[in-house]
Amino acid sequence: MSKLGKLPVALPAGVTATVAESVITVKGPKGELSQRYNSTTIEVKIENDAVTVKPIVASKQANADHGLYRSLINNMVTGVSAGFSKSLIITGVGYRAEVKGNELVMNLGYSNDFIALIPDGLTVTADANGKVTVSGNDKQRVGQFCAEIRSLRKPEPYKGKGIRYETEVIRRKVGKTGVK
Repeated sequence: MSKLGKLPVALPAGVTATVAESVITVKGPKGELSQRYNSTTIEVKIENDAVTVKPIVASKQANADHGLYRSLINNMVTGVSAGFSKSLIITGVGYRAEVKGNELVMNLGYSNDFIALIPDGLTVTADANGKVTVSGNDKQRVGQFCAEIRSLRKPEPYKGKGIRYETEVIRRKVGKTGVK
């Protein structure tokens, strides 16, 4: 059995969960999320304002699913109650980002601007200091959109120009000295 999978997922006030035909649906103040699960290896129950996940069979796949789906359900409960948010920092001379409608327009030092369509369910804000904040109720979608934005111009180690996560530390390298 998974160590993490043994722990029940507590449902905070205002959050409800339902299980029907290998699909769990969680509703809360920030929206509704649903997830399919493998009903041949694990069993999901809702008891006493908590969701428990138990393996049905003793196999390697059942153990893997046990921890996986417990974590996914925990992320769903956190998402519909508090939400998720990630911040990106854009560093570089002339690098900027702004939100226009449902598009994120970025100037990243190339000849053309990058235009990224903001997916439904996500909120993006950009300030003048080069900070872009992506928030939403689905952890996977927030992380995926941030990764796609970061991949447009990864930070380089000499001057630190590019797009990085707010908590990311870029190891800087010393450039050429110019002396023989």
